[in-house]
Amino acid sequence: MSLSDQNNSSQSVIVDTSRSPYTRLHPAPIKAVVLEDTFWRHRRQLNREIMLPAQYGLCERTGRIANFRRAAGQLEGDFQGQYFNDSDVYKLLEAAAWALVGEDSVELKALVDRLIDVIAAAQEPDGYLNTFFTFERASQRWTNFDLHEMYCAGHLIQAAVAHYRSTGETRLLHVATRFADHICARFGPEEQGKQFGNDGHPEIEMALVELYRTTGQRKYLAQAQYLVANRGYGRVSDRPFGRFPTSYHQDHLPFHSLTRLEGHAVRAVYLNCGATDIAAERDEPELRIALDTMWDSMTSRQMYIHGGLGPRHQNEGFGPSDYELPNARAHAETCASVANAMWNWRLLLLTGQARYADVMELELYNSILSGVSLDGKGYFYQNPLSDDGHHRRQEWFGTACCPGNVSRLLSELPGYFYSTTDTGVWIHLYASNSAALTLPDNSTIELTQRTNYPWSGEISVETKTAGLYDLYLRLPGWCKAGWTVTVNQEAVGYELTDGNYLRIRREWRAHDVVQLNLPMPVERMESHPFVVENHKRVALMRGPVLYCVEGVDHPDTDVRLFEFSESDTFEPEYVSDMLNGVVVLRGTAQVRATEADWEERLYRSQESAAHANSARRAAVTAIPYYAWANREPGPMLVWLRTV
Repeated sequence: MSLSDQNNSSQSVIVDTSRSPYTRLHPAPIKAVVLEDTFWRHRRQLNREIMLPAQYGLCERTGRIANFRRAAGQLEGDFQGQYFNDSDVYKLLEAAAWALVGEDSVELKALVDRLIDVIAAAQEPDGYLNTFFTFERASQRWTNFDLHEMYCAGHLIQAAVAHYRSTGETRLLHVATRFADHICARFGPEEQGKQFGNDGHPEIEMALVELYRTTGQRKYLAQAQYLVANRGYGRVSDRPFGRFPTSYHQDHLPFHSLTRLEGHAVRAVYLNCGATDIAAERDEPELRIALDTMWDSMTSRQMYIHGGLGPRHQNEGFGPSDYELPNARAHAETCASVANAMWNWRLLLLTGQARYADVMELELYNSILSGVSLDGKGYFYQNPLSDDGHHRRQEWFGTACCPGNVSRLLSELPGYFYSTTDTGVWIHLYASNSAALTLPDNSTIELTQRTNYPWSGEISVETKTAGLYDLYLRLPGWCKAGWTVTVNQEAVGYELTDGNYLRIRREWRAHDVVQLNLPMPVERMESHPFVVENHKRVALMRGPVLYCVEGVDHPDTDVRLFEFSESDTFEPEYVSDMLNGVVVLRGTAQVRATEADWEERLYRSQESAAHANSARRAAVTAIPYYAWANREPGPMLVWLRTV
């Protein structure tokens, strides 16, 4: 169907809805996977029934939606809130659109339609759409690239692509393509008579590539290439007072010269998402080298153990030094974790390397999931790794980027579990689900996965489709040894790919069962010695889940006084009536001193300490990090002192 059937000003044509023909692995459409496990099904239900309606109500109460009505001439008054508030409405709409897949929800569909109505009504005749620059600020459009005009446009485009792919309707996609056409016509090579332009907050780059994949219009891919190629020359920011260096806006070096993440964490990783999308569509070796170099630097010197990024609050990002990973004052923004999952998903599709799925999984079970409360009513902006009891989730924020990002991630989560190639199916994430996956030749393979992951490493995959094809099962990086794989309880031949996937190729019968067993011992993790704050400390992990100790579970001892020896062990125990059902780790620790021993002193000599300490043993309960701060306030620690 041609969009020009609706409006002659747009010549975009709808083509393939979900995959790029150039990526190595084709992502499975969200509608192909039905999650049936308690862990993720419950959270997606919370998202649909509590989080999205609440976010809609807050967007109404804070004037974000009223700004669109004002721009459409339906409401009088002043613009309300921050200049980037349009993006919160678009992220809400994207999350709601993906949540419509497989759901017959009249209320959710009505919410989506109401938002599309008011957004479409606010669009200018030339395609421009930004409520901050309506009426009294119209003359200021495209004069300050740090005011998020392209950033907001990117979120509109992503919402439109999600709505089209989930419903087949083109109304919002028509709005988005008109705005994208406006941007393409105005900004580009100056030798072509266009204006230089690039947003202070990258985001639109990956959105334009998705719009290209959806419409088949190569100008959108070319525009994304232009935006990435023309960063790094100090021309982007017009921010007043000079508070931040050019690295804050990812404008300090040309992309091919980047070697580490710098500046604002979310901006850095969003830009990498767009560059990875371009690399998937075009042969861009310089992009690939820069992306690989930055990923290596991030995972070996810049990333928290829970997957979080950005130690500094001042710039919501990185300092100049590696190994800067403070615990209590970690910024580790929820949005940065969502962005990191998105980037690693793209790298995974590009390469078929399990290490990218490992990072994506780490984000999902830890620093992203901690960003929302167990009841779906509160959010973290920052995700520190220690706290004295003051950091609590909030219903909303003045800068409300994180709630919408968590919601859209939960809505599109089924699409991250599988991908396909010409010869078969790749399984990236483990959870009980049913999947009907279409290969590039349009044949379909149906599978059923059964597991109690992440609490258990026992995974079964039942084939519903007979025939000759490959199954690729990710061997997680956290599983060091002892794993086994069988088919119908018998040993089976397999190939371990260089990307750490188990490849099983055979003539499958319906109801064959692959059993993958991944041992899940409790692991004591330590930091690189240059992370000084974690010297002589350990963190506990089991499978993909990071653990912490919280004061509410230890009323008789301050958890900051625990000390663990090499002989101290922990045993997993599933507790159904705790924190919505979790596996906790039970153990003991030594407590060598109490507050009373210190006699209200800040410092003392070691000689006096030898006589004052009253060592004893104490029971310890460690809970999954994602579940902390859901009960009474108190101290929390991830990194635990060792003897």
